[in-house]
Amino acid sequence: MKKINNPDFWGFIARIVLRNRITILTIIGLITILFALQWRNIRFSFTEANLLPDDNVVNVEYNAFLKEFGEEGNMIVVGVKDDTFFSPKAFVAWNKLMNELKTHKEIDLVVSIGDLQKLQKNDSLQTFELVPFVDKNKLTNKDYLTSIKTDLFNKMPFYESLLFNKKNGTIRSAIYLDKKIVNTPERKNYIFNDFIPKIEAFEKETKIDLHVSGMPYIRTLNARSITDEISLFIGAALLITSLIFYFFFRSFKTTLISICIVVVGVMWSFGILGLLNYEITVLTALVPALVIIIGVPNCIFLTNKYHQECRIHNNQAKALVRVLTKVGTATLITNLTTAFGFATFIVTNNELLKEFGVVTSLNIMALFLLCLFVIPILYSYLPIPKEEHLDHLERSYVVTFMDWMQKIIKTNRTKIYIVTGILFVLSSIGILKMKTSGSLIEDMPKKSAFFQDILFFEKEFDGVMPLEITIDTKRKKGVMKLSTLKKMDELQTAIEEIPELSKPISILNLVKYSKQAYYNGNPEFYALPTSQEQNFILSYAKNATKDSKNNIMKSYVNKTGQVARITTFMKDIGTGNMQKIEDKLQAKIDKIFPSDRYKVTMTGKALVFEKGTKYLLDNLISSLLLAVFITAMLILFMFRSVKMIFVALIPNLLPLLATAGIMGFFNIPLKPSTILVFGIAFGLSVDDTIRFLSQYRQELAKNNWKIKKSVFATLKDSGLSMFYTSVVLFAGFSIFMLSSFGGTIALGGLIAVTLIFGMLSNLMLLPALVLTLNKSLANEQEFISPKIDVLEHDEEDIN
Repeated sequence: MKKINNPDFWGFIARIVLRNRITILTIIGLITILFALQWRNIRFSFTEANLLPDDNVVNVEYNAFLKEFGEEGNMIVVGVKDDTFFSPKAFVAWNKLMNELKTHKEIDLVVSIGDLQKLQKNDSLQTFELVPFVDKNKLTNKDYLTSIKTDLFNKMPFYESLLFNKKNGTIRSAIYLDKKIVNTPERKNYIFNDFIPKIEAFEKETKIDLHVSGMPYIRTLNARSITDEISLFIGAALLITSLIFYFFFRSFKTTLISICIVVVGVMWSFGILGLLNYEITVLTALVPALVIIIGVPNCIFLTNKYHQECRIHNNQAKALVRVLTKVGTATLITNLTTAFGFATFIVTNNELLKEFGVVTSLNIMALFLLCLFVIPILYSYLPIPKEEHLDHLERSYVVTFMDWMQKIIKTNRTKIYIVTGILFVLSSIGILKMKTSGSLIEDMPKKSAFFQDILFFEKEFDGVMPLEITIDTKRKKGVMKLSTLKKMDELQTAIEEIPELSKPISILNLVKYSKQAYYNGNPEFYALPTSQEQNFILSYAKNATKDSKNNIMKSYVNKTGQVARITTFMKDIGTGNMQKIEDKLQAKIDKIFPSDRYKVTMTGKALVFEKGTKYLLDNLISSLLLAVFITAMLILFMFRSVKMIFVALIPNLLPLLATAGIMGFFNIPLKPSTILVFGIAFGLSVDDTIRFLSQYRQELAKNNWKIKKSVFATLKDSGLSMFYTSVVLFAGFSIFMLSSFGGTIALGGLIAVTLIFGMLSNLMLLPALVLTLNKSLANEQEFISPKIDVLEHDEEDIN
């Protein structure tokens, strides 16, 4: 078999492609139809990303919590802060809204002021009875509603932070979805078709703005934002890359060919998603746009080379064959490095990134084959380009830019190294300023109404991100022991002292409320019973919770009475602060609960995401190092030179350092969305290096190993394509800044900046390094000289 880095191999491929044009186009059409049939399998994700592997201890503990207490993220909160709320019109409408929601089969429980229950002592049965807090026959009485407001804020501490904020006068209802639908499409259908219309009807009737939040609601609207942006990215990517392509080549037919290729690539990308049965997530939603952004530079590189060959000898057949014989290896290697850049995400042991890495790398290689086959075939059906279509090769601004670079490289290489050194020092200083961050909501659309509602609940109720603490007493019915309750009370007091956490909820609240009820509802007795009171008050409380279907406390102690649960909610404070809070709580837990008698575990979505962010950052750094290693091996395979590895890597690692420095100086945190930048940008930036060095290798053999002549011939031949493709990639990734998601904006902007640094580095630093190290790099023993003679069959008529 001919070696893939031998022009004879690519000449053989070119002849097969051009002699079987109809057959190849038919096969591509059939593949496209087969992929289109897979679109029916495409589905959207209904859960937030789990950044940890299944066997990670944090995940194991969280899954154990879900098994014991059920899905935690099933609560939707509806809040209102309005002086007219306790007016008859508004209160009746609110009560009607909550009653309607209770009738929906998707709702498990509604806790609202209108149907609030209060504990009342029944001495004859030695239990507490739940009696209505609101007399529904008096809802039209304004004075009565005013008294209800007073009693609620002053005599019902049990419901404080759950249903009202005493300080600000904010009211909310807690709506618990059926746990069975939380992670299913039924949740989305219910929220959009039933829940939101009810909320909007209330607002229209009362002119009162409601605020809605909670994980099921946030996830549903967040998912809709993701799907809405897929079409935005595809349309913007097609538009901007097509306009740039036309601006460079000034040919509608050439531009149309590139559009057709990337559109087919997009169709294939959706087909691959369906074929692999992957969900559309915040990352896989980017794949179709990435196909366009990465595909157009392939088209530019091959088209530009075709035009250069046409200008040299004005022979279409020879030009089409020479396109592949001269740049086939470089194009294959550049696409492989880009694909490997994405494929390294597969080793992160994270499903979200694994799927993104698999789909993107497969699509890049599929797109390479599309370009390799379709561009020569379609150009063969067109007449040879006219002189006006070749003018871009010598356009004044391009020539001026290239001449300026060549002059700097010839006469001022020292200045290039000085600038490089300064950039390295500044980048290093910036890197020292970098911070790590990560939360469930920080990359959500900041301008969306549901995000503003998140901020509302953070301000009024100290957050909506659940943090769970489970206390295993290691004995049945151990939770209701007074000694355990006192320890829980001490821990809850410590939680209340942390400003980033909300007032906690647990069985302790019910016990305190039981004592208050025993003393005829006097709020001064909202406290733990004394040792003298515990026997009769706790017996009352136990009897009151028996067979209580609508008891809000039913999920805070397991069935055996051995494990208790404390729930608090956390503000969006980032992973750094979360770790400090975790350490503070853990120190308090270790002090309060002896490890031989209690097993206390912190878990919940907020904590799982924080741990997942750290895990992901560590793994993405490893994947970046793997990408660098794989690229080094590809360059070693291509050039058989260890020294060339360093020459190739330095111009590509410097832009990554510069971007990291910018992140440090501009306080852009290192988080899952921004750490992705480095692997993707490296895989794309190194493409220019490989194109340059591949052409340089050919020029060395052609020019009898004359270094300077070969370097500048390479710049003249490949420099224009490198410039064109970098401009397209910069503009293409910039379209992600149209996103409403902070993570996507950062991803697009930082990759675009990195690629500009990469272009300048590859066009200036790389040639300078080759010239400086020319004695060792020009050694013929280290370079495998390629055949560059023109094959006789190049002139074969293909029509």
